[in-house]
Amino acid sequence: MSEQAEPRAERSGQVALGGEVLVNRLGFGAMRITGAGVWGEPNDRREAVRVVRRAIELGVNFIDTAAAYGPGVSEGVISEALHPYPDDLIIATKSGFQRSGANAWHADGRPETIRSDCERSLALLRQETIDLYQLHTVDRDVPIEESLGAFVELQREGKVRMIGVSNVSVQQLERARAVADIVSVQNRYSLSDRGSEDVLELCAREHLVFLPWYPLAAGVLARASTLASVAAAHGATPAQVAIAWLLARSPAMLPIPGTSSVAHLEENVAAATITLSEPELARLA
Repeated sequence: MSEQAEPRAERSGQVALGGEVLVNRLGFGAMRITGAGVWGEPNDRREAVRVVRRAIELGVNFIDTAAAYGPGVSEGVISEALHPYPDDLIIATKSGFQRSGANAWHADGRPETIRSDCERSLALLRQETIDLYQLHTVDRDVPIEESLGAFVELQREGKVRMIGVSNVSVQQLERARAVADIVSVQNRYSLSDRGSEDVLELCAREHLVFLPWYPLAAGVLARASTLASVAAAHGATPAQVAIAWLLARSPAMLPIPGTSSVAHLEENVAAATITLSEPELARLA
């Protein structure tokens, strides 16, 4: 790949976490650098390390992971690949799920679990402070105020810099904001799944960063005829247009497409170069 043709995450623009920490608007989601079912070691750990390093080479300076990815495997790969970290890199991780096996996820928002996960994440990432610590999900058996209280305590202790939430409704987000200074929300959102539209709109109004997870809907979007037509007009893939649509949808948006392949990573980052016209945006909407 020539230097001129190399994709660059900077072309996506920037967004400010907490109104002051600038990151490029195209990040990397590190869930897929684990084994099948987000469980255990990846099939090729050396390739996983190469993917993470390549993301940084392409200008990505925001990586999203979680204690539950592996568990601990994703954080370990990131540390192996990048430590000591670039000064401008923000690593976001999460607590709030426990795992019992492949594809098995159990909400656990107890303060003691959050604290234990935080200590383990700090050790695996080899950091003194987690840049962005997120409540991975709302535990229906634990009030969100109680879960977020643990995050605030960790922040006061200097173990957490910024706090985010994930998989929340507008009401839950407002309750969280009454307890903590929330800088980001990570909800499922894509061209084909806009159930969090109200949360996205609130984030845009309140200058919170919105991290859409499952941004490519695991291939569902690739089969959409309108998306394929727009992609063909740009000489792009449907997945690239889906990412470009997210970037155009709101200035609060920070897509974090994930992959275990360097080639797919480069394709995703190249989406930052695609500018969709108003008629194309209207068609996709």
